[in-house]
Amino acid sequence: MKSEIWLREPEDHDFAAAADYLELQFPKDAAAAIVTKLRKAETVTKKAKDVLRGSGLPLLDRDNIHVHDDLKKVKDGKKLSPVLLVVGKPLIIADGYHRVCAIYALSEDLEIPCRLVSP
Repeated sequence: MKSEIWLREPEDHDFAAAADYLELQFPKDAAAAIVTKLRKAETVTKKAKDVLRGSGLPLLDRDNIHVHDDLKKVKDGKKLSPVLLVVGKPLIIADGYHRVCAIYALSEDLEIPCRLVSP
């Protein structure tokens, strides 16, 4: 996948969305600490198939409205935000599940920029 479709850094609203989700998984203070780590982490790349497999989440199909919107962004040349991940069993996709599914739909072997931290 061309790197031109990816933003270099996650946007502020991605971290806010991650915090909202992580507060369902961890106490509020722990979720805030994880988001702080995500903000400071370097961006790495992982294959779409590995992120999805590690999360244990189902692959959403192209008809899902959010996956469809992300695929349209790719087609239109708009940039997607890197995905925010938390190491665990299973891997937690704190933000970017729909982006992972959209890229997987294009090819499971495509690389996805990610921020990956331990809780």
